Parts: sequence; C-alpha cells; structure tokens
Amino acid sequence: MKLPDLGNAEIPQKKITGYLLSTTHRHGRGKAAIFERYGFSAQHWETLAEALRRHAAENEIVKIERTPFGTRYIIEGPLQAPNGERPYLRVVWFIEHGQTTPRLATAYPLKRPSSLR
Repeated sequence: MKLPDLGNAEIPQKKITGYLLSTTHRHGRGKAAIFERYGFSAQHWETLAEALRRHAAENEIVKIERTPFGTRYIIEGPLQAPNGERPYLRVVWFIEHGQTTPRLATAYPLKRPSSLR
C-alpha cells in the first residue's frame, strides 16, 4: 500500500530546516549530521523534501497506527541521496482525523535489513 494522497503531501520548510537538518535542535541534530553526510543541506532543503516525496512514492507502507488524533503511516526503504548513496530510512507521515492530506512527521535512518544487503 502506498501513502494516501501523496500528491498533496505537506512537507513544511520548517520541518526540514528547523528539525531534520538543524544542527541545534535537541532531537534533530543527530539526524542533521546523518543527512548532511549524504549530501543534504539546510540551504537546499527542497532537495530533501523532494527525496522524501520520492521515498513515499517508491516504497510501501510497512505499518499503520491509529491514534486519538489521526493515523500514522510508516514507510521504510532506500532514499536517493545527492551523493549517490541510498540510505535505508523510516519516514513517518500523519493524517489528522477529518483530513486527507498527509504531513511529514519525522524521518530517520535504519539499519538495512539483512535480506537487502
């Protein structure tokens, strides 16, 4: 299963620059170091946003979690990075109750499953 309404998925600039690529964010700075190692940068945040959209288009949902606030969609698979590598990522999207538009919640690297090494 693919992410519903992917064409309208929201990836706010602040989620990328203020979190995933922020070297000062308490929870984001570790992710920023990893994403920067693969060639992503806050200056060109749109590159990561587009790569995350492609990730959702190319990979299947591995888990759906219902919460009191909406539905969380978890997608795992390789992400095409600017430096040519394809790190294995978990990307989490969220659709609030009563809404149809997925919104990026977080993204982080995973160990590639042994079956894919």
